[in-house]
Amino acid sequence: MSFDLIETAKSVFNSSIVSQASSQLGESEGGIQKALTGIIPTVLAGLLNKAGTSGEAGGLLNMVKGVADQANPSAVSNAIQSGSGGLISKGSELLHNLFGDKVSSIIGMLSSYAGIKESSANTLLQSAAPATLGTVGQYAAENNLTPSSFLSFLNTQKDKILSAVPGGFNLAGLLGLGSLGELGSRFGNLVSGVGHSATGAATGAVNSVRTGNTKWIWSLLLILVAIILLWYLMRGCGGSKPDTSTTDSVTTSQLVDSVTTPPAVSTPSARESIQVTLPDGTVLNAYKGGIEDQLVTFLKDDGKKAGKDVWFDFDNLNFKTGSAEITEESMAQVKNIAAILKAFPKAKIKIGGYTDKTGDSTVNLKLSTERAVAVENALKKENANAAQLLGAEGYGSQFAKAAADAPEEQRKLDRHISVSVREK
Repeated sequence: MSFDLIETAKSVFNSSIVSQASSQLGESEGGIQKALTGIIPTVLAGLLNKAGTSGEAGGLLNMVKGVADQANPSAVSNAIQSGSGGLISKGSELLHNLFGDKVSSIIGMLSSYAGIKESSANTLLQSAAPATLGTVGQYAAENNLTPSSFLSFLNTQKDKILSAVPGGFNLAGLLGLGSLGELGSRFGNLVSGVGHSATGAATGAVNSVRTGNTKWIWSLLLILVAIILLWYLMRGCGGSKPDTSTTDSVTTSQLVDSVTTPPAVSTPSARESIQVTLPDGTVLNAYKGGIEDQLVTFLKDDGKKAGKDVWFDFDNLNFKTGSAEITEESMAQVKNIAAILKAFPKAKIKIGGYTDKTGDSTVNLKLSTERAVAVENALKKENANAAQLLGAEGYGSQFAKAAADAPEEQRKLDRHISVSVREK
């Protein structure tokens, strides 16, 4: 099935988001849902227009990749709840980049179309813009798009994007166009021109070889062989040393049980068992170098600072096949983390879910989110202080290092549930 950008973006704004926005903004769920059906294609049409006129495909590519981590329900939920700063400010910046001084007119159109207050339309638009553009960024990152292939990708999506813009929107007039069809044609011609330029350059290179001395042909062949050999050697040896942290969550596309052992050993029983003593005297059974060992060591060290970049991976956590249900034997580690939070009452953590790059990115994101939330809920059931839990978020394959076709030993390192220590 071919990738559908509009449907992928819509999947971020689930029923929970609609319900929360309705309650937070004092609008009907129907009005919120209707506004979102206008926001998503409008933002993407703005991206098409900017990409087709600015000649800054590289800058726009970096822009959407920069908000790839916002393409999830949790980020949108937090933005709606906060109402200002953070993602809202980012959304305002992105919208200004795409539409300039036309943003206020778009807000007015949204308000009239959906039957909601302009203030609500403004909050919703600024909250949804980063997530909508983030879906483009996720696809671009996962498929290693270049500025040229980025434009080609948008060209494959332009018809669905433009047809999804509500009929009541005068978006074409706002952009200075006679019709949205004009935008589609102009963008298509731009991409076609890029393709012809590349083809012409390649043809010129070939003709140069043909008209020159045949020694050049052998030189080029030797260079090509050398490049292929170098690529093969680098692929076989690997690049930088892979992260040796342990993994726990299943890759959502494979729908198999998660890997719970560190890469250096074959079974959990081969690991060294230790006891971790907490400040309140509680003694935990754990593994040397496991999450309990690392987390307690970190929390006891006053010289180490907490922050959004401080993460520890669960190393003995399984889910039932293809679901977000934690297995019974995995609850031992969940209980250990709850005990650690109790012993360090100042500590505050966030739960993150990750997958590898195989399979559908939307499915990966959804299941990684569900599993992160499941761990957070399990901690609450073990009487962890809710004030110490700062939420759960799934990142799908956004931060995966191994390619989709990499060996299993490399890809499994990208599948994990992690704990980020935000305060200590």
